Amino acid sequence: MEDLQGMVTDEICFCRDRYWPQRLYGFHNSSVGRAMNNYTAVEEFILQGFSMDPGFQAFFLAFFFAFYIMALVGNTLIFMAISLNPSLHTPMYFFLANLALLDIACTSTVLPKMLEGLVRKGSHISYKGCLTQIFFLIWVLGAELLLLSAMAYDRYVAICRPLHYSMLMSRPVCVLLAVSVWVISAADSFVNTGLLVRLHFCGPNKIHHFFCEIPTLLPLSCSPTTLNNIMAVIADVYFGVINFLFTMVSYSFIIASILRIRSAEGKKRAFSTCSAHLVVVTLYYSTVIYTYVQPGSGSSLENSKVVALLYTAVSPTLNPLIYSLRNKDVKVALRKVFPCVC
Repeated sequence: MEDLQGMVTDEICFCRDRYWPQRLYGFHNSSVGRAMNNYTAVEEFILQGFSMDPGFQAFFLAFFFAFYIMALVGNTLIFMAISLNPSLHTPMYFFLANLALLDIACTSTVLPKMLEGLVRKGSHISYKGCLTQIFFLIWVLGAELLLLSAMAYDRYVAICRPLHYSMLMSRPVCVLLAVSVWVISAADSFVNTGLLVRLHFCGPNKIHHFFCEIPTLLPLSCSPTTLNNIMAVIADVYFGVINFLFTMVSYSFIIASILRIRSAEGKKRAFSTCSAHLVVVTLYYSTVIYTYVQPGSGSSLENSKVVALLYTAVSPTLNPLIYSLRNKDVKVALRKVFPCVC
């Protein structure tokens, strides 16, 4: 018994310096239970920030603040123009309004905390704050992937089955699709965040990123993370792989249908209705896939910050320009709603 207690004491000391050894969970001794209650739990994490070079702090502060304001203003204008103009109450613009809300939520989840770190020359985030950021980020990113699939299906029906469009994309169907997007992604976020709550963090607390996310937080855990990794892979396969394949299959039918159009003007008009969505899909999926399949060390950690910036700041800022602000119908609606702005 004395030998066992000595082993436990050694493990506790090691935990405070590094990680809680997973083999401790194989013991079924009361002394181990008391030992687990004696470790110092991490109450806050240190975010590394976007750049460690102090000479670039002012530049990055102005740069990211401008992106945040443009994302908020652009997506808010789009949402209000679609909501207040009855002529835009169609399935395509209904999904665009949902995308604008998701883009606002995405940038507001990540950028304010990063801007705070740039102002204070360092960023700390509480344990609960980190989990909250992860919850909303998983929710928003999952919803965007599902919404892109719904929008691909809408374009497929519009181009490949135009005679049945009003029936297949009726108002109840669109509402059902939108609700499913929000609910399914919220359920996934609850599961993955709930699995994080059960973990213990008693060692390093420095996150090598400018925001909290599962791939950067799991290596800091003192507990076994096998179940977390399994659920993360399942979520990645469903939201990333399956939805990506569904979108690609939809566009394969769309492209085949467009190529069968005889007139050049008809082909041009058909391509224009889906080209913007295809550009956003390519940008969004390429950055998300790179983030979650790359190696977790070396220069890839720095590259991941740039890639993460694309889908948390750049993409939400560009979406209003790509999707809506170049659209004549949206321009007319913006002039009606905001005559002094447009």
